[in-house]
Amino acid sequence: MQTSRTIIPAQTIGIIGGGQLGRMMAIAARYMGYKIAVLDPTPNCPTAQVADTQITAAYDDMDAIKQLTEISDVITYEFENVDLDAAAYIEAQGKLPQGAYALEITQNREKEKTLIKELELPTSKFAIVTNAKECEEALKTFNFPAVIKTCRGGYDGKGQLKLNSEADVEEAKQFADKHGHCILEEWISFDKEISVVFTRSKSGEIAYFPLAENKHRDHILYQTTAPAHVNSDIQIKAYGAAHVLAEKMNIVGTFAIEMFVKDEDIYLNEMAPRPHNSGHYTIESCNISQFGQHIRAICGLPLMQIRQFKPAVMINILGEDIESVLTAIQYTNEGFVHLYGKDEAKVKRKMGHITFIADTEDQLLAQIEKFEEAKR
Repeated sequence: MQTSRTIIPAQTIGIIGGGQLGRMMAIAARYMGYKIAVLDPTPNCPTAQVADTQITAAYDDMDAIKQLTEISDVITYEFENVDLDAAAYIEAQGKLPQGAYALEITQNREKEKTLIKELELPTSKFAIVTNAKECEEALKTFNFPAVIKTCRGGYDGKGQLKLNSEADVEEAKQFADKHGHCILEEWISFDKEISVVFTRSKSGEIAYFPLAENKHRDHILYQTTAPAHVNSDIQIKAYGAAHVLAEKMNIVGTFAIEMFVKDEDIYLNEMAPRPHNSGHYTIESCNISQFGQHIRAICGLPLMQIRQFKPAVMINILGEDIESVLTAIQYTNEGFVHLYGKDEAKVKRKMGHITFIADTEDQLLAQIEKFEEAKR
């Protein structure tokens, strides 16, 4: 069951998950005049700092889920590993326009890859294995390099192991025995990675943000450039694949798909049923952000037509960067710095991001260089 009601300010939006994505959703919603309730086990989490109410409880605490449902007019989530029983309950109350199906698919890599294959969309070769023996047999049909991942959980490089040659087979077998439900994937030597971030309304209207081009360091997104440096054929293929998935999954809200580009082909990699790190540039670079558009979609408001005012580069701020960034902002006016209000700066933990916008790529590079100099 999906709600068909329009949620208007100052009604209450409930958010499951209190991290940075929930925080930026909440900020966009509060600008519009909505009230915010958040469910998160960490007191004073980043979203709670800009919310009206926090329910401090585990995500699968059904009493807490029922409380959130009671006080909210509509509910969304900031991550895909939402308890499916909880999602089904909220959907049955008519308060989860995104539905539980997108969660079911995207929190399980087997279901995600299988759906992509069934829709005849391009993706890497894959196989599902549950133990060492199955892993060994499956790898006989793969070329190296390859990668083995857990089917559930894992992000920013966690829960996966790259296999460079047959010498890594034993380690892969141990990985399969340890984790049980795993997916083997062909390693694609791609030219670049792109993200398609779009928003779909309850009525089926889809608005696409400019394609974003991603660079990673240590499996963590480091930098996003938008628009991506790709030709029109790649754009058509990327948006076309996103449209097929959006319609099949009946997406509501902002959704992201990571894809690899190799020569003139695309390969779908992973999906996220919510705003995405690679879409943060939209806050300053576009007439509406991925978060503002998401709020409009889940509340039943018509989507805005997207325009990008200026090219942008977004750079993540990790725990090890925070002190130098705090130094830099005292000496330069370049870049829009977003800090997420997390209580502890840990190595490789996303603490914020910086977005640079300019008329030309050379101007963007100059801004970034000036900021980097101020960090020293």
